[in-house]
Amino acid sequence: MFTAKKRLLAATAALAGAVVLLAGCSSGNPLDTPSDSAGGSGDTIVVGSQAYYSNEIIAEIYAQALEGAGFDVERQFNIGQRDAYMPLIGDGSISLFPEYTGNLLQYFDETTEARTPEDVYAALQEALPENLTVLDQATASDQDSYTVTKAFADEYGLTSIADLAKVTVPLTLGGPPELAERPYGPTGLLDTYGVEVAFSATGDTTVEDLVAGTVNVANVFTADPRIQTDDLVVLTDPEGLILASNVVPLVNKDLAPKIADVINAISAKLTPEALIAMNVQSTEDQKSPQDIATQWLSENGLD
Repeated sequence: MFTAKKRLLAATAALAGAVVLLAGCSSGNPLDTPSDSAGGSGDTIVVGSQAYYSNEIIAEIYAQALEGAGFDVERQFNIGQRDAYMPLIGDGSISLFPEYTGNLLQYFDETTEARTPEDVYAALQEALPENLTVLDQATASDQDSYTVTKAFADEYGLTSIADLAKVTVPLTLGGPPELAERPYGPTGLLDTYGVEVAFSATGDTTVEDLVAGTVNVANVFTADPRIQTDDLVVLTDPEGLILASNVVPLVNKDLAPKIADVINAISAKLTPEALIAMNVQSTEDQKSPQDIATQWLSENGLD
């Protein structure tokens, strides 16, 4: 039977052994924490994306570039539309998100009169909540446009939205459901160009419905590779009905200075041609966003 003294000696020995074991398992300062990693950011950077292949490609470019710079990155892709992900950005659950200047500005300021890329970008910086900011915008855009088939354009001599007023058949505009209420939707067409259209909520099948003739005007994003592959014509917008919508990184303001150099270098090289080419790789070549991003970063010396 142990005496009290023997029990004390045994406990002391056990404690000493535990300390030695812990010391042997540690390769550094036992007070070090994971916050010392992530490129000095202090936290994992959560990169989000819409449920849209082009947006996911850009988000993957951001994520890989940040990882290459030593940051810890978590991906939360394919979240959905703006109403679904903006609360997550607002409360800090998502740190960085590829956005589009014009549409994002309209989200915060429906009455904005900004139209050019420079004016929209400046207005967006003023409209954002205090905890958010944007880094440099790219020349690449993925903005709304009014688009027709080449056959329809040739038949009626269409080059601009204004030319739709001379079309002699009823016009039906196809696009996502929310287009019906947007300032550049049917009401905007009538007020700005005197063009009256019926509206069909075609959603994800907008281009297919345009090619099939179910609608004869469609709201198509300017970086959609099917503008080339399906021989479509984007109508010019001389009155500035549709806001410019350049690719822009939306970021938590506290994080912005830490990642600006990495992300701004991407924006500087993300041209309209580059974005379309990557989208073609996705839709035509069936390459993954990861492979597309890796290739683009390497080709641009950003890996």
